[in-house]
Amino acid sequence: MGPEFLLTSLIVIASPGTGVLVTLAAGLSRGWHAAVLAAFGCTLGIIPQMVAAMTGLAALLHASALAFEAIRYAGVAYLLFMAWSVLREGGTLRIESANTDRSTRQVLVSAVLVNILNPKLSIFFFAFLPQFVGPHEMQPVLAMGKLSLVFMLMTFAVFVVYGCFAAAVRRHVTERPSVITWMRRAFAAAFVGLALKLTSAER
Repeated sequence: MGPEFLLTSLIVIASPGTGVLVTLAAGLSRGWHAAVLAAFGCTLGIIPQMVAAMTGLAALLHASALAFEAIRYAGVAYLLFMAWSVLREGGTLRIESANTDRSTRQVLVSAVLVNILNPKLSIFFFAFLPQFVGPHEMQPVLAMGKLSLVFMLMTFAVFVVYGCFAAAVRRHVTERPSVITWMRRAFAAAFVGLALKLTSAER
């Protein structure tokens, strides 16, 4: 495992995307505990994509236009749902003084689904990981598994930093209702923007 893999992974992970938005929203609305939970959920959401890439299902997804379109538009629909949820008074950015069981489940499920319904992630694993597995590797699947685990750990660590930063400024945000309103609109617009970007994604 060379520095090239670590640097490339860090750039991919730290780039703003749906996982980052969900984690920031959790930290701003529910505090650091929810932020860590969201980071964990986004990391869990990588597992199905990782397994798909390692078992060759990503190749099928890449080759099948119907399968790709089905997953892509499921992802688009979910992002639009997230945007609508953010704008609701009791939606994703509901400010809470404590984490209830319901809000905890909501944060975790949202974070997991964000990555499961991202077809580009499985294709990313399929195209990205093999480049860092040597041609003479005796156990390529095992090597890909190790790289995937490192990628997941890095994802969790980076997202925790994002989320805890959001949680740190949470009090300053909650004291200003107008800021919360604009924050909802900004997050909703970001989710809609990501949905539109996903509609134009190519296999």
